[in-house]
Amino acid sequence: MGAIKIPSADLLKKIYGETEESSARFTSLAENFEKKYHHDNAEFFTAPGRTEIIGNHVDHNGGQIIAASIDLDTIGAACPNGTNVIHMVSEGYKQEVVVELDKLSTERYTKGTDALVAGIMEYMQKKGYATGGFDAYVSTKVIAAAGVSSSASFEMLVCAITNHFFNEGKLEYGEYARAGQYAENVYWKKASGLMDQMACAAGGPILLDFSDKENISCEKIAFSFEDMGYRLVIVNTGKGHADLSEEYSSIPMEMREAANAMGVDLLCESTMENLLAHVKDIPNDRAVLRAMHFYEENRRVADAVKAVENKDGEGFLRLLEESGNSSWEWLQNCYSLQNCKEQKITLSLALTKLFLNKIGAGICRVHGGGFAGVIMCVLPIKDTDAYVDYMAEYVGRENVYPMNIRSTGAVHIG
Repeated sequence: MGAIKIPSADLLKKIYGETEESSARFTSLAENFEKKYHHDNAEFFTAPGRTEIIGNHVDHNGGQIIAASIDLDTIGAACPNGTNVIHMVSEGYKQEVVVELDKLSTERYTKGTDALVAGIMEYMQKKGYATGGFDAYVSTKVIAAAGVSSSASFEMLVCAITNHFFNEGKLEYGEYARAGQYAENVYWKKASGLMDQMACAAGGPILLDFSDKENISCEKIAFSFEDMGYRLVIVNTGKGHADLSEEYSSIPMEMREAANAMGVDLLCESTMENLLAHVKDIPNDRAVLRAMHFYEENRRVADAVKAVENKDGEGFLRLLEESGNSSWEWLQNCYSLQNCKEQKITLSLALTKLFLNKIGAGICRVHGGGFAGVIMCVLPIKDTDAYVDYMAEYVGRENVYPMNIRSTGAVHIG
């Protein structure tokens, strides 16, 4: 390797809790960056993936969510190139991302990673932030299509690079998140919220409040499953075959249907008591159930914050389990009605419950959007390996991911 110096062992230890594996990752990153772009120096960046812990499908109606960054991350080596063009290579992808900063438009950048980068840069420019050309080599351990936001992790990495090189570190992580959301909404035509980006950018567990859409509140909270003696495991149950966009969109639509019957636009503008007074005015029973989930879920999030403050780990886990049961029974996002015979989420939850019943501890729940894809299991650390082996028999070991919450968000690391 040339003159490129990777982050110090002390810094790697602080972020990753170890130095051997992380040092090898950054050494390989530096070598590949130097080989591709021929710079003899580089700056390094990291952005984690995220997990949604509690607050399932409430953000679009002004609810609250507890989310957290995880120890699977995207890392990058980068250097300004003195031009108005961004060049990026993502490990494992042959095609280089090339974005010309003076030619940004949705007509020119229509899909893929190029469109994401272009969208972030357009947001930065519209908000008066500086942009500039840079070369970057990127590698990730955030699993794609596993419900831990690989795209948001990449977006937040790009924001961290732009903030460090061209804006003297002045951008807050809320602006990172809004830039990523803009790229997805405008360039990807994907109606994403801010939760994924905020959790990847901020680092650690956070409480998000979406009741004021113009000023989303983000507050850091202090807990870890490890301190409770537990481990988080994400299980990718397998992708469903149906197009699920109709299923996803039905949730906010039906919640708003219930809200409108109460004379408001969003459920956060009314109460459970008012909903119950209007049950007979809402012919769609599922809309009522989903609205009931919203109010109870918001209550559970508030109770979960109190449990953290009181160091009540068992109470916290009990609320997570209640939340998962509500998602299954009231919100009804654990399988698609388009193909009700395919129930990978509910089957994986049932299999997991059998395991947890046997050991007498732990909880499981649907993770994220639902209908297909991913579940979460939180179980005693000592039983983690046995659970991984157990679920590997059904979904394959490559689809079972033990992970930890990490405190470092999307940052420059030297």
